[in-house]
Amino acid sequence: MQTVSNFLIRAVAALSLALLFFGALPARAQETGEPDSAAALSDALAAACRADQTQFSAFLAGDNPAAFRALPATQRSEFIKRISLSDLPGKPLISSDGNGHVVLHCRAPNTTVEYRFGAPRVRENLAFITVQVVDSEETEFGLIREKAGWKLLSLGLVLFDIPQLSKQWAQADLQASEEATVATLRSLSEAVQTYFRAFGKLPEYLAELGPAPKDQISPEQASLISAELAKGATGGYDYRYRIVPDISGNDTAFELAATPKPYGTAGRRSFFLDATGKVHGDDKHGAVATAEDPLIAGERAAAEKSE
Repeated sequence: MQTVSNFLIRAVAALSLALLFFGALPARAQETGEPDSAAALSDALAAACRADQTQFSAFLAGDNPAAFRALPATQRSEFIKRISLSDLPGKPLISSDGNGHVVLHCRAPNTTVEYRFGAPRVRENLAFITVQVVDSEETEFGLIREKAGWKLLSLGLVLFDIPQLSKQWAQADLQASEEATVATLRSLSEAVQTYFRAFGKLPEYLAELGPAPKDQISPEQASLISAELAKGATGGYDYRYRIVPDISGNDTAFELAATPKPYGTAGRRSFFLDATGKVHGDDKHGAVATAEDPLIAGERAAAEKSE
């Protein structure tokens, strides 16, 4: 799981708004502002650690609780993971350091994340708390005092805007998934070539590249790819393989295609690896890509460099 700061959007408008609020208010802290704001933030992070979506949403400001609840279940889950920095629910343990600042441990089955709070900086109804994630970077949470108490307002320089953040993070996930699909296409191409070198022919089906029993590798089970990929689907994409006879009719070349299924979930672009090994890609709305589609960015750059 990547750190929260990896997902910060350095938005000028958000920065300007934060400076406007922070700079315009008098530098006078409420007597109970510091402990109350730190407690609210630790409770919010503890809820994220437990993957308690209902409790976490209660710490969001303005219209964000309703917007968060309206998100699809998968997007709510991914949002929580980005805050907790863990893929699995954990157990939060809250203590304090020698300066009386909050220290929160989120102990999940796969990892333990330690958050160390700095001293809250409170200005009337706004509070800013720097949080250091051990072995990672630090970021700053902004909170606003509403009638029901302190609520999360911003993360780093970004105001919490659940609908907008969900769109941006969903787009980032799609891009990462598409990049992983291109990498899978290339590794699958290498597996086909390895099969050809080993057996002197191309496989007729992807299934022939799949796992084999121990010490029983054969043309029918070459043990070059995973069982999932050998069935023609992985990572939200369907894969197709086709032998392309050369001019003399010899079966020495092949093509591969990867199509998102269902469209828009793991990706929008369809990809096609042609007989020369170049990858094409475009948003085909779920249709199979072809050699007529444009080369992907990396292939275009390589082609331009060679000219």
